[in-house]
Parts: sequence; C-alpha cells; structure tokens
Amino acid sequence: MTKSLLSFKYLTFDVVGTLIDFESGIKDCLAAIAAEAGTDVDGEAALTLYREARYAPDADLFPDDLARVYSVIAPKLGLPAGTQYGERLRDSAAAWAGFPDSREAMARLSRHYKLIAMTNARRWAFTHFSRELGDPFFAGFTADDTGVEKPNPAFFQQVFEFVERDGGSKDDILHVAQSQYHDIGVSRRLGMTNCWIQRRHAQKGYGGTIEPAEFTEPDFHFRSMAELADAVEQAAAEPKTASA
Repeated sequence: MTKSLLSFKYLTFDVVGTLIDFESGIKDCLAAIAAEAGTDVDGEAALTLYREARYAPDADLFPDDLARVYSVIAPKLGLPAGTQYGERLRDSAAAWAGFPDSREAMARLSRHYKLIAMTNARRWAFTHFSRELGDPFFAGFTADDTGVEKPNPAFFQQVFEFVERDGGSKDDILHVAQSQYHDIGVSRRLGMTNCWIQRRHAQKGYGGTIEPAEFTEPDFHFRSMAELADAVEQAAAEPKTASA
C-alpha cells in the first residue's frame, strides 16, 4: 500500500532533467552555434545523438563530458568543428534554466520536508543549478562527492548514511526523479518509495535520457513539480482524523 505523501521527512531529487531543463539548454546552445554557421539543427535529433554519445565507455563526468560529446555529434549535425564549440556547450550548463515550475515548487515543498539533491553533475555545475532553483537544498550530493554516478547503488547508499546520521532512515525518504534509468528503477530495487516526474509527457521517447531496459511503475506519478507540490499541500490541508 502506497504511503501518504506526508509520511516522509526527506525528499531526494534528481536535478538535471527533473528540476533543470538540460534538454532545452543543450538544444538552445547547439541552435545558436548552428545559426552562427548559417545552418540549423533538429533539436530532437540532436538529443538522440547526444544520448548515444554521452553514454560511451570513455565518457567523462557531466557536464564536463559535453566538450567531448560535441566533437562526436557536430559532424553528424553539420555543425562546425573546433574545441571552442565543445567548451561552449560544456560551459552553457552554468546558464541552464530550471523548468518554469521548479523554483516555486521547491520553495513550497521545503515547508514540509528536508530536500536533498542527488545529481550526476559535478559540484561546479550543481552550484549553478542550486542557485537557479533558489538554493532550496538541505544537502546536496554530486558525482564529485560520491565518486560514482547513478544508477550505481553506492550513490544512494551514501545518501542513506547521511540521512541516518541526521536521525532518519531510508523509509523516511521519497525519491523524486524523471529518469527511469538513473533513478526510478534503482530506487525500487533498493526498497525506496519513489515519485516519477514525467517531464516529457507531451513528447515521444526519452529525449536526452537513456532508455531503461524495462519500465518501473512508480509509487507516485506526476507530470510536473507543480503537481507534486499541489498534491502535498492538498494532503496537508485535509482535516486530521481524530484518534479513537
């Protein structure tokens, strides 16, 4: 039986793709480079090529790896070659915007929970992402901090240990994410309660995120962070049942 949204003390979050709109950030940067070169790019095609290149065996940590990714995808997209363009794509991460509902939703949720970031991004990028979101986090874990990337269970284990030191347990956590591959599937295998934010509900495919081997039915399912915040506030406003 699914627990009440108000039964949790902590919300853990995937950041890139759930709170930060990295797909638009990548597409906008590539479109600007294309325009300067007198051409254009198909955004969804670019995301498909990005996804294939991003998960290569020689991939670096994110978003530093975008410099390498550009060199792989640029010829296929008809974009100019040059390390300066790859560095430009990498550095664009510092200016990526949150989804329109992210900042407000996180502020609303922070009234009910301790918010913890769990991102495969490096610490330098997370600093920019957190600022974009209004610095709502009680704690933040990056690939630099954990030494691994999700879906490696070791990433999650470090968060569990932190929560235990704070006086909580894994059962007090609701894991919130858009990525079936990086978050929803592994959180289920680890015995967590999870919440899928289906950011691409109006689009086909998985965009810039790797497709999972199998779909995991989440415990909670919303199409946006605003919907999650609405549900929490609705639950909090419901009259409490008096004890017998």
